[in-house]
Amino acid sequence: MLQSLKKFIPDSIKKKYRKFFPPVKLFGWFGNYPNWKVAMEKCKGYDDIIILEAVKKSILKVKKGDAAYERDSVLFDEIPYSEPLINTFKNIANENAGVLHVVDFGGSLGSSYFQNRTFLNEIEVLNWSIVEQKHFVDCGKELLEDEQLKFYYTINEAIKNNKSSVLLLSSVIQYFEDPKALIQKCINYNFDYIIIDRTAFINKDNDRITVQIVPEYIYKASYPAWFFNEQNFLDNFKHKYEIINNFLSDLSVPINIDKNTEAYWKGFVLKKKI
Repeated sequence: MLQSLKKFIPDSIKKKYRKFFPPVKLFGWFGNYPNWKVAMEKCKGYDDIIILEAVKKSILKVKKGDAAYERDSVLFDEIPYSEPLINTFKNIANENAGVLHVVDFGGSLGSSYFQNRTFLNEIEVLNWSIVEQKHFVDCGKELLEDEQLKFYYTINEAIKNNKSSVLLLSSVIQYFEDPKALIQKCINYNFDYIIIDRTAFINKDNDRITVQIVPEYIYKASYPAWFFNEQNFLDNFKHKYEIINNFLSDLSVPINIDKNTEAYWKGFVLKKKI
């Protein structure tokens, strides 16, 4: 009831009796910062261990079958399948005599793997290699590894013993200070396919650095995040890769990060040029 009445109460009264009108908890993407360092200075409350523990707790429930799906530690009763991703994985496996090796860079504790594994069971040989930060890899090796799912500290380790045809970059590029350097590094590995998913774009000519504030019911964290101009982003790949598919990412709807800027999340399937 108090919440519904707050909008009718003058700001002067709210200020005088502020203890009865706590500030609204905001989350989402904010600001337009000149560089990564300035954005970092606006971030608060990032704790690697808290995030890892939240994700670990949720992913173990998924593995045991107590929940259908996990993303960023949030559990879902139903899996939001990505038909473009599933079809792409199957087609690549067919091209390679039933063998699919995915290097999932920044893949957490296996969110994308557990999301898609039901539809990938028909693939004769599936190797899913996650490359992550050390504390995630240590946890994954201890609790989650099996014949199909492996964890590595670097891409070099992930491809050492398995010829890999696919690099998956899902919701990762926008969280690097220098995304162009990351993209070039990935291109240099010479994967046959690069799959990009859940990557953030805006309807503007220039890229934008924001601060993302995570809802506290998930975990307390904030960190810089890029929004890219779509064409400029794709230009980084055009000398070596061609786009064979593009799609809107699952669980994403366009939002306005200010009154003139629409943001959306999208995916692409890129194939190495012959």
